[in-house]
Amino acid sequence: MSIIYLKQSKILEGQIDEFLDTISRASLIFRNGIKEYLDGEIGHFENTIGEMSRMENRADELRRTIENQLYMHSLIPELRGDVLGLLESMDTVINAEKKTLLQFSVEMPSVPAELGPDYLALADVSVNAAEEMVTAVRAFFHDFNMVKNYLHKVYFHEKEADKISDRLKRRIFATDLELSRKIHLRYFALHVENISDYAEDVADRLGISTIKRSY
Repeated sequence: MSIIYLKQSKILEGQIDEFLDTISRASLIFRNGIKEYLDGEIGHFENTIGEMSRMENRADELRRTIENQLYMHSLIPELRGDVLGLLESMDTVINAEKKTLLQFSVEMPSVPAELGPDYLALADVSVNAAEEMVTAVRAFFHDFNMVKNYLHKVYFHEKEADKISDRLKRRIFATDLELSRKIHLRYFALHVENISDYAEDVADRLGISTIKRSY
């Protein structure tokens, strides 16, 4: 059963769902942006950054609105701190996605064609972690007993991101490229990988909130 049960909380419930939808959509946009950059579709890539910025702004608006609703109407007071913490930590994910795309736009790393698939695989699995994170948080509000079923998927994808990132970095430093370029390429591998780390941070916070709610 949903934890948001008061009649006046229906609006809040809708806002939380929209916030989660926005975070989920932003992750898909992030993945598309990485692919566009690797494919050399720079015009589309720049448009994707604009779309990501709109998603980030909308997420910020929704987060602030939800926070105001929680305090103004004293809704779900026993879970208010947990909800606010989850929203703020999820906001970190979308912020990191936007910043990473902007870094690609500003620094324009020259990615060798043979390394492109590894960067895309890393983006895919990082996005998978973010997607499962959203599903787990959604379950916290609507289907509490399913939270743990999704949390372990976040951790699985985060570990896969670690493996792919390690492999990619080793491939980078095994090339004949100049050291400065190797470091530059490793830097971008790290930032794509970090998306899964931020998703894991949300999962850790959610796990604690789930335990607290069980007692």
